[in-house]
Amino acid sequence: MVELRENEIRILAALDKLDGKASVEQLMAECELPDSAVMRSALILQENNYVTVHAHPETKVKLTAEGEIHAENGLPERRLINAIVTLGGKVTLNQAAKEAGLDQQFAQIALGWTQRKKWATFDPKTNTLEITGPPKTGNDETLLSELATKTETQLDKLPTEQRDAIDMLKKRKAIVVEEKTERILQLSKEGRKAIEGGAADLTLGAREVTQLTPELIINGEWRTVRFQKYNIQAPVAKSWPGKKHPYLSFLDEVRAKLITLGFKEMTGTAVEMGFFNFDALYTPQDHPARELDGIYYVKNAQGDLAKYHDAVKRVKAAHENGGETGSKGWGYTYSEQEAKRLLLRGHGTCLSARTLLSKSLQVPSKYFSIARVYRPEVVDKTHLSEFNQVEGIVIEENLNLRDLLGVLGKFAKEIAGADQIRFKPDYFPFTEPSVELSAYKKGYGWVEFGGSGIFRPEVTQPLGIKQPVIAWGLGVDRLFMMRARIDDIRTIFSQDLNWLRIKPVI
Repeated sequence: MVELRENEIRILAALDKLDGKASVEQLMAECELPDSAVMRSALILQENNYVTVHAHPETKVKLTAEGEIHAENGLPERRLINAIVTLGGKVTLNQAAKEAGLDQQFAQIALGWTQRKKWATFDPKTNTLEITGPPKTGNDETLLSELATKTETQLDKLPTEQRDAIDMLKKRKAIVVEEKTERILQLSKEGRKAIEGGAADLTLGAREVTQLTPELIINGEWRTVRFQKYNIQAPVAKSWPGKKHPYLSFLDEVRAKLITLGFKEMTGTAVEMGFFNFDALYTPQDHPARELDGIYYVKNAQGDLAKYHDAVKRVKAAHENGGETGSKGWGYTYSEQEAKRLLLRGHGTCLSARTLLSKSLQVPSKYFSIARVYRPEVVDKTHLSEFNQVEGIVIEENLNLRDLLGVLGKFAKEIAGADQIRFKPDYFPFTEPSVELSAYKKGYGWVEFGGSGIFRPEVTQPLGIKQPVIAWGLGVDRLFMMRARIDDIRTIFSQDLNWLRIKPVI
């Protein structure tokens, strides 16, 4: 015979006393055990074929606190109509409400329902109510009376006409409807044999305890008690401990790998000046990306470029006529007012521009940033209006396109777990040549990650840089999508607890 623990023996004894069949609630009362203890023991007894657990889904209807008031005193319209009858059948609303003891809120509700149930007519000019006929008792009132004598009732036990009133009373917040599952435990043949064999005799054996306490040691009972054995393979309720968001964990991994490769992190504010977001990157001031449908501007606000006077002067010359870069420039009159406009940064490359202009810049060196950027995009499964970019630049003599492609390929394979990569020519105002990176993962498909290239002289020379600079800006959100095999970018920022719980930290 299987060795049973104390609670399981108590459940068997209670079932024997209750003619072999009882609900969980009955067993809780009989054994003086909580619901969790009864169900835990029931599952173990069922595994050993001592009991059978039958689950019966039920729909329960019960009164709310407001419903209890209405069940005791009557619905507001019933109280109002009774007051009208008491006052002679025709009175003002205020008089009837006062007689019924209704405050202003319930008086208006009662008025509406008397009209809906056609119990009385109302003249808004004189604010007068008049009885139209004997007010019949409705199904809603009958149901309230039924529930007033019970804490709850089963939906399928209610007459059909009372069921029709349920939606009405739910909307009035007088009742709630709850789905419950009633579990019935029934002794099996094996269970009866166990009882007949003495398993349910609680006088047999030593008292079972779950832990050694100071009291047991002091009074010496530890010598006679039996310590409960635990089945480590028994099913338990799932627990969800706290953990870092899978995407934040991924960003930490990206950051750690880049630092390991010798990159230094660039940081900056989300609000940027047009000078660094566009001008320093040789983007003309009439470029479509600077329109209201391409960038978020801070209304009626400007930044201060005084400390960057020399750089602004050189950038202005590059835009207007090429300056000393050997270029012809864009051929327009540069506006410093436009350069001062504040905006939400539209890409992480503005951090690269600031870094190249920084006095702490080292050559040769490598820099990266993981930056939240903002664009007025139409949100869909591959686009968000705010997202993250991983930005990188390398400054060194004799850098060429092959160096750039090598860095991008290593990045896509090691960070996103891509199986294949491909490059194709692209265009950006601030790089030449420019390259677009796409990557492929088996079972996921091809994904475009972003652009890259070698900064043009019109970018580097006005910022005081003579060495070549390779740069890239990749959508790190899409990198994570490929890594985690997610096909909708909105999932990353979802509040779906189930997804957050089951998604492993990678």
